[in-house]
Amino acid sequence: MSGHQREVTMRFLAEPSDVNYGGKVHGGVVMKWIDQAGYAAAVGWSGRYSVTVAVGGIRFVAPIRTSDLVTVRARLVHTGTSSMHFAVDVGARDPMGGPARLCTHCVIVFVALDGVEGSPTPVPPWTPATEDDRRLAGYAQQVMALGKGIEGVVERYRAAALE
Repeated sequence: MSGHQREVTMRFLAEPSDVNYGGKVHGGVVMKWIDQAGYAAAVGWSGRYSVTVAVGGIRFVAPIRTSDLVTVRARLVHTGTSSMHFAVDVGARDPMGGPARLCTHCVIVFVALDGVEGSPTPVPPWTPATEDDRRLAGYAQQVMALGKGIEGVVERYRAAALE
């Protein structure tokens, strides 16, 4: 049932095949985990096939090591007509003990698509209920506004490159 699953938490073990030459998990692997958790959350909220349209404000705060237990939490923080914005936190810890640490954070945006033509389709609206919800909704909108400014710069660059 759509409109009820606001949050998804996924867990992974960082494997040797996930790491770079320095022994830390590749940023691309972390981004894949973010996309998978975001997709599961988007489908859970919308009840529709959904696609990633943007990732904003991604920050790699701390490394993830081989054998760390990784937790990826995606939480809905804003809805548009067909879009859903999720705040995603990636944490890690030694599974044999020790404190969890924040490793990566970002906002990821998905758009729900209809099953016929692949066109954007409306999603259930979400309204912030707590002060924390309102803070996260404002944060998500700020991050995505920064991205819109970058889109204009990229478009001007692309137009100039084609001349």
